[in-house]
Amino acid sequence: QVEVVESGGGSVQAGGSLRLTCVVSGNTYGSNCMGWSRQAPGKEREGVAGFDFDGTIEPYYADSVKGRFTISQGNAENTIILQMDNLMPEDTALYYCAAWRGGPWLIATGEALEYDFGFWGQGTQVTVSS
Repeated sequence: QVEVVESGGGSVQAGGSLRLTCVVSGNTYGSNCMGWSRQAPGKEREGVAGFDFDGTIEPYYADSVKGRFTISQGNAENTIILQMDNLMPEDTALYYCAAWRGGPWLIATGEALEYDFGFWGQGTQVTVSS
């Protein structure tokens, strides 16, 4: 059984920083990517960032977070970190971590909405106040 656990969400003022961590355990059937998607109330889910553990493909970032968010591999196995700097109120959302097989950009495609895309966590809330 696969378990995806996110942590690090919280509330911060605009311009502040937060660090999200995701740990995946169990058999992920060859998943080589991990990343983050977010969903704000009344909005569609948005793929934020993706990381390829094979190291052959550059990380993916949504245009809305480029230059402010950094995704990286954690020290522990099957762990990723999302460092979020210069946060803005529009970053407020429930952030979901996922593990999947393929390219890191897939987190931002319609494929990520398919039921068999990969493995998802329950989400961690990020709230940015102005």
